Amino acid sequence: QNGVMSGLMQMLLLKVSAHITEQLGMAPGGEFREAFKEASKVPFCKFHLGDRPIPVTFKRAIAALSFWQKVKLGWGLCFLSDPISKDDVEKCKQKDLLEQMMAEMIGEFPDLHRTIVSERDIYLTYMLKQAAKQIELPRASENEPRKYIPAVVVGVVGMGHVPGIEKNWNSDLKIQEIMSVPPPSTSSKIFKFVLKATVFGLLGYGCYRIGHRTMQFVLSMPAAQSYLQRLTEVPQ
Repeated sequence: QNGVMSGLMQMLLLKVSAHITEQLGMAPGGEFREAFKEASKVPFCKFHLGDRPIPVTFKRAIAALSFWQKVKLGWGLCFLSDPISKDDVEKCKQKDLLEQMMAEMIGEFPDLHRTIVSERDIYLTYMLKQAAKQIELPRASENEPRKYIPAVVVGVVGMGHVPGIEKNWNSDLKIQEIMSVPPPSTSSKIFKFVLKATVFGLLGYGCYRIGHRTMQFVLSMPAAQSYLQRLTEVPQ
């Protein structure tokens, strides 16, 4: 539905999620599931998913990477096997360690960090600010002065986004640019064509080999040989 590269990226990230779940015995994103449960207990509480849609993030992230960066990232995700302990998770809650990990990510994939972290910092800040706007109370008539009450908002975000949200909070934010999906590059089009051609070529060759062996097996059967011999003996 979202394209070959986006689909492959999503499969690889699901593999990473499964690896973390296997190592820790709990799935990532538990804070968001807990927030959903708590919101259901509060009367008149509206629960809103305020992150940027995944297809937009994936497509922008993939478009930002060069061909070799895509290969390097895919290779690293495919062969992810580093052990993760609960102590490692607790260490990640320390801001200095988190910033160090982010700095390493920026150094290796700066464009990936921009699309997956920095742009989403802007989007999350924008959505939180929209939710935090004052609520206008209903008026009995047009002549009655407008009255407002503050909105009560609880935002649940990953720790890696907190510094970016604090940084962007007082800025005039525009999200139109970070919501656009750039057209695929020439290299992406070539890669997609080669990938499709390879897949269909292998499928075609596999069907040919299976059909050829099946025909050879059928023809080697005594009943088939006897039938073919009778056909050759029929007068023209």
